[in-house]
Amino acid sequence: MSKTMRQKTRGRRRSKNSQANPSISAEDYLERMAELIEAKGFARAVDLAAALDISQPSVTAMAQRLAREGYVVYEKYRRLQLTESGQDLAAKIRRRHATLQCFLSLLGVDQQTQEDDIEGWEHCLSADTLERLGRLTDFIRARPALLAELQANMTQPAVPPATTTS
Repeated sequence: MSKTMRQKTRGRRRSKNSQANPSISAEDYLERMAELIEAKGFARAVDLAAALDISQPSVTAMAQRLAREGYVVYEKYRRLQLTESGQDLAAKIRRRHATLQCFLSLLGVDQQTQEDDIEGWEHCLSADTLERLGRLTDFIRARPALLAELQANMTQPAVPPATTTS
């Protein structure tokens, strides 16, 4: 990871203005909550703990924090609910994830590697870069011949870059 990327990621973790810039872990919680609600119709702390492979007390602490920040409705021993603000942010996070997934799929990256890579990328790429990756993905998908050529090229062994001597 480059120094700039590390600084950007650390800055996200330390941000005091969480409404404008939620932490990486807050985004992960919101993303999983939205997935659970979509799949089951609700999200409980126990389900979120299992999905994120963390303890229930950690989920409770984050749910309380997300409630203070206006993203979640939290009541002890009740299901977690996303507020309108929480739903909007979760949708944005999920779109970002889907954009990266589509892009990596075009390159022929396997599902597990995609998930591993996306977890790191989705929190440090700028909105502009993500938007451009989305446009590039759409551009390639709209051109079947180009897509076929790209995918055929992705199955070939990588060619090291040419070196120049001065």
